[in-house]
Parts: sequence; structure tokens; C-alpha cells
Amino acid sequence: MKNRWALWMAAILLWSTLGLLFAVPGLSSGSWRRVLLGSLVQWWSWGLVTPLIFWIDTRLPFKENQLLRRALAHLPASVFVTIVYSCVVMSMAALFGLQAWSAMASTRFLAALLPGLLWSWLVYWVIFGVIQTLQYYEHYRAGELRLEKMERSFSQARLNALRLQLDPHFLFNALNTISSQVERDPRLARTMIEHLGDLLRLSLDARARQEIPLAEELAFLDHYVAIQKIRFADNLRIEIQVNPDVKYALVPGLIVQPLVENAIRHGISRRASGGTVTVTAQGGPNQVEIRVADDGVGLPPGWTLEKSSGMGLSITRERIVGLHPDGNSSFFVRPRIGGGTEVEISLPLRFAGEPASGATR
Repeated sequence: MKNRWALWMAAILLWSTLGLLFAVPGLSSGSWRRVLLGSLVQWWSWGLVTPLIFWIDTRLPFKENQLLRRALAHLPASVFVTIVYSCVVMSMAALFGLQAWSAMASTRFLAALLPGLLWSWLVYWVIFGVIQTLQYYEHYRAGELRLEKMERSFSQARLNALRLQLDPHFLFNALNTISSQVERDPRLARTMIEHLGDLLRLSLDARARQEIPLAEELAFLDHYVAIQKIRFADNLRIEIQVNPDVKYALVPGLIVQPLVENAIRHGISRRASGGTVTVTAQGGPNQVEIRVADDGVGLPPGWTLEKSSGMGLSITRERIVGLHPDGNSSFFVRPRIGGGTEVEISLPLRFAGEPASGATR
């Protein structure tokens, strides 16, 4: 109802403005009130007739891009509506006292009607052009929204596909770790299976969400680390340092675990004395910065992420780019000062309920 009243008020303002503009040349005369009222009556009459033009146009069995057919269909309608407009404007003039009602029943009515028909007919086609322009604009906007929706759906499907690649990869590695303990220490193997069950439950709970609070991601990481500590015992040390102000910041689900797994498999496990993996998260200027570092064997000479055959790092980077295509994120893999490797991720600092960057509202 509010929108309808707003539309009516906007229409009244539009036609009144046109009436004022066309009355300006005659306002210097002594009968400026009559000139102003006459101009307003003409354009208010068009305001009353224009919905009829809209109604005719919406009933045509042609698409928006069939402009020639629409124009040809409007030819007979333009003559009819122009005559209707002339009757309306004469009635409005009598209503506002610009002429007597009796004039409409005399031959003077036709004498006053005919000279303005051509001008009124031209105004009809101007209104027709405005209607077509509005329809093309609405059609363009609808197309843009459909395209944006398709692009968003495609991006979501691609992110889901990347996530699905990570899940079996992680499960396969976890089962390999457990199988190595089944015969050696069945009790430890059962404990590892319990942690794996908790991992799978958390993974399924978060599968429908591309982003989860960092606290949930760290809970997932705790179970994974528990499995790895059983395997490596004192040879593996995990340090997690998270600032409270980013503990519930939104991050892509299953983003930290692949980095820790990569650090253990390619860095710590290749050292006889083991090593330490450090996970830190802190806030920056509107960013959350996550860092996973190890003091393992480090990167091979000439190593680059583009040439790497590892799945965890490449998929993690692709997911970050897919979730933040506007460039508000970063992903770096580099040698750690003092030996080892470090991975640094920077993401927009957002919490649950806040709109994603670049999202359509």
C-alpha cells in the first residue's frame, strides 16, 4: 500500500512538473493563472490517460525485443487514445472552469479538438518510447540479476567440488595413519578411530556451510591433532595461539587442518627428531591473519605452489580465491626464518550475520 501511494505521488509530481515547465513561456502575460492552470490540466489529463497506454502495451502478444511489431500494434491504439485524451482534457478544462460544460455539446467542441490532435498524437508516441525504454531497462536488470545468480551458483558449485576433493583426501590419510597402529597397538587404534568419528561428524555438520567460526575449525583441528600425536608421540608438538577477538571470525571450513596435515607430512615426519607446528590467528586492519608454521625440513629447492603436485595447498588457495574474488584475501607459502615452512592466510574479518564482501544485497 505504501509503494502504491508513493507511485501515485511520484506520478502527480511528474505530470505537475511537466505542466509547470510548459507553462513557463506564458507566465509573463497578464492571464498567467489561466495559462498555468491550462497547462496543468493538459498534463494531468495525460497522467490519467497514460495507465491506459500501459494497459494496452501489456496486453500485446509480443516480446520486448519485437519493437517494430509493438509499434505497428500501437498505431490504431494511438488514434483511439488521442481522441480519449482530447475528451478528458476538455472535461478537465470544464471542471476547472476554463470553459463551459455546454461547449462540449456544441460544434465548438470539434473546432477546439481538431487542432490539438496532432500534438496529442505525438505526445502519445513519446510516452510509448518512454514505456519501451523502461521495459528494456527492466529486462536488462532482470538479465543482469539472472546472470549474477548463475555466476554465484557456479562459484558455489565449484567451491563445493573443491571441498569434496579435500574430504576423501583427508579421510584416506587419516585411515592410513590408523591402519599403521591396528596391529601394533589396538587400544591406541581404537582411540584414533574415536577421534576420526568426531572429525567426520564435525565435517558433516559444517558441510552445508562454506564458512564457519574459527572456533569450530579449531575444534575440528583438535581431533586431527589428537590422532597425529598418538602416531608421533613426543616427536610432534602442536602449539595453537588464537587471539580472543578473532576466535569467532568466519573462515572457510576445513582450511587450517590441510595446512597442519601438510606441515606434518612434508615437514615434521621427515625429521628423525620430529618438530613443532605452530598455528596462530590474530586480527589485523579489518582482516584475520592465520599462520601455520613448522620447523621441519623446509621447501625443496625451486619449489613453487604452481608446480606443486600436493592437493592440500592448491585446493586451499583456490577455495580462498573463490570465496573472496575481490582480492581482499591473500595466501602465501614461504620458507620459515630459522628453517621449515610457513603458510600465511589473510581473510576479511567478518562474523556470523555480516554480509560477505561483494555480495548482492
